[in-house]
Amino acid sequence: MPLPAGCRILRGAMEPGQDLMKPRLEKRAKLLARGLDPYGGLFEVSESVAAARAQPEAEREVRLAGRVMSHRDMGKSLFLDLKDSSGKIQLYVQKKVLAEESFECFKHFVDLGDIIGVVGKLFVTHAGELTVRVESWQMLSKALRPLPKEYYGIENVETRLRQRYLDVILNDKVRETFQMRSRIVAEVRRYLMENGFMEVETPMMQPLAGGAVAKPFRTHHEALNLDLFLRVAPELYLKRLLVAGFERVFELNRNFRNEGISRRHNPEFTMLEVYQAYGNFETMMELVQGMITTVAEHVLDSLVIKRYDGEEINLTPPWRRVRYETLVAERVGADWFQISAAERRARAQNMGVEFAADAPDYEVTNAVFEKTIEPTLLHPTFVTHLPAELVVLAKPNRENPGVVDVFELVINGQEIAPGYTELNDPVVQRERLLAQAAGHAEKLDEDFLTALEYGMPPAGGMGVGIDRLCMMLTGVESIRDVILFPQLRPQT
Repeated sequence: MPLPAGCRILRGAMEPGQDLMKPRLEKRAKLLARGLDPYGGLFEVSESVAAARAQPEAEREVRLAGRVMSHRDMGKSLFLDLKDSSGKIQLYVQKKVLAEESFECFKHFVDLGDIIGVVGKLFVTHAGELTVRVESWQMLSKALRPLPKEYYGIENVETRLRQRYLDVILNDKVRETFQMRSRIVAEVRRYLMENGFMEVETPMMQPLAGGAVAKPFRTHHEALNLDLFLRVAPELYLKRLLVAGFERVFELNRNFRNEGISRRHNPEFTMLEVYQAYGNFETMMELVQGMITTVAEHVLDSLVIKRYDGEEINLTPPWRRVRYETLVAERVGADWFQISAAERRARAQNMGVEFAADAPDYEVTNAVFEKTIEPTLLHPTFVTHLPAELVVLAKPNRENPGVVDVFELVINGQEIAPGYTELNDPVVQRERLLAQAAGHAEKLDEDFLTALEYGMPPAGGMGVGIDRLCMMLTGVESIRDVILFPQLRPQT
């Protein structure tokens, strides 16, 4: 059967200036003219490509669907690569096997990027390649745009982020990263539920932006004519549930902070928050250590993680525990807490550490910690007993009320999880929130404080940055590499 007029085959990128879609639109029209739907319908898939590869018995029939990733025309036979989310497999299409019209349609109308379904039997070629001998096929989605010419992955970062679907199609490593993220989240959820925690959901739109010090996003509720904030943290609602009598709760939630974007920060991010009645910050240290090591073992089958730069992170427990003051003194001078506040400011400036001109002394020290110490903590480190001013929702240490019973878990040079012994004294909590709000009582969450006045049990609580956890476990460099669709400036 001769090639129908106007239906030449695309085999690569078009020359600049040509209409990339016109030839494929013509093929779409010709399929329709033959009574064939270019966008298919129900196709019952028997298994994934990976499952087919796992059971390569000769002459076993399979029904597979996926995207055509390569196409080699040998006249009366064709070799193609079919790709689904689990991998690739070779197809062998022969004129003598298919009906003549079916073969000619396949030969002339199937392009790179098309999604097809095939039915056939497995065999191994002389070259040792597992292959499907196609006995029938169906067009499931005619691609009107050719895939980018960068077959082995899109290099342009802007294109990768804006058109993540192309990035996933062409870059196996990217696809594997997001598949791994899904498994990480599933294992986190499984671990907590197996340890008696109940998953809950709390409001994402809140009348007050509470639970963390951050600049919120604002929105408006039309039905209630009410200005609201997208939540910066679910903490105050989860603590209400401790008051309600749910002793172990967690939420995997989306939070929003209208702040900077960087390699380690994204304004929209995923956070796990966990609360356990009758526990404390040490309970949370044991919980998060067990959770992360279990997730690593189940997802990666290893406690040694290789980073993007080749360095290794060893998650083998027990993890180091060190007090905040001890670590600061070790790294920036044993006399740091003996010198005057003015001398600390001068030293910090000499280190190149930036802070506001009116920053209180504890913020200067914390800026030094975040700039010069935290990035060096590659292996898991619990930094404990931070200054009370930094964490107003945590319980003061009994021996030293100037610090609170908290930890910051740092791995891969960034904070992965903060954890507290939660403050449950409503009188002290009101005083501390009022001080944080600079005396503006109207900024207090009175409903939360009322709940505390009914009695909240002593508890441990923690948050885990899921995006950062995924960065660490997958070994990528940027938080945008573990977010499928990061927010970008509009294209001009």
